[in-house]
Amino acid sequence: MPRRRHRDHLPTRPTWRCAACGIAWPCSAAKLRLLGEYRRDRLALTIYLATLQAEASAQLTEVDPARLTERFLSWARARG
Repeated sequence: MPRRRHRDHLPTRPTWRCAACGIAWPCSAAKLRLLGEYRRDRLALTIYLATLQAEASAQLTEVDPARLTERFLSWARARG
């Protein structure tokens, strides 16, 4: 039986769409993976995402920077 090809939910540049599902990255699957990967270090996750946001901001000049902050960082903040 042939194996299905697995595609990671990673960003494609310069469009910043998910390589697997095609929606704006980070997609839901990417968010879940990242939260699991960084479950013990939310600060490191935030730094990683802020770095990617800066890169995306340079490439997505037509997108409002506030929207990119929402897209890349708001979901990753620790819940109180």
